[in-house]
Amino acid sequence: MQLELLNEQGQAASKVDAPDTVFGRDYNEALVHQVVVAYQANARQGTRAQKDRATVKHSTKKPWRQKGTGRARAGMTSSPLWRGGGRIFPNSPDENFSHKVNKKMYRAGMAAIFSQLAREGRLAVIDSIKVDSPKTKQLAAKLKAMNLDHVLVIADQVDENLFLASRNLANVLVVEPRYADPLSLVFYKKVLVTKAAIEQLKEMLA
Repeated sequence: MQLELLNEQGQAASKVDAPDTVFGRDYNEALVHQVVVAYQANARQGTRAQKDRATVKHSTKKPWRQKGTGRARAGMTSSPLWRGGGRIFPNSPDENFSHKVNKKMYRAGMAAIFSQLAREGRLAVIDSIKVDSPKTKQLAAKLKAMNLDHVLVIADQVDENLFLASRNLANVLVVEPRYADPLSLVFYKKVLVTKAAIEQLKEMLA
């Protein structure tokens, strides 16, 4: 598999070889969907909580007598049928939303995403990306020169200057290969990978 190698002006200078095990796989839509949904589900904290009829604030006094009023029977105001009453099946604060995905499935799903990005022309390679100082202006100028405004950059090494320069840019995310996630790969319009990061991705996903 060969990918486009971009220069600093965003033009395709040449081609670079990439492993077929990561960038040449068939697209498995069901697997990719499962991996993305699992990633989002595992990010949920489950800290929400609701009250049932035992914990809601209420009076235990019977609202009206059992018979003779013409109204439905009522025992107390905490009934789930009443406004302000407790929930029948409340959400608990320790609710678990996690999905289990095997390592082999996760690697195959990530490789399928990378392969599809390469086929669609949304993935490109650069030699390296660095900034001399932690200035957002410098990195923004580099990306603008390459005609990139909504991009995920996967660099082999993210130093402090690059991290600080990128964190205030909207629609730009710079990460190392180990922190690349399926949701970001699907979300960003363009994915930029350094040559050294390709080898790291090969070790991780092949």
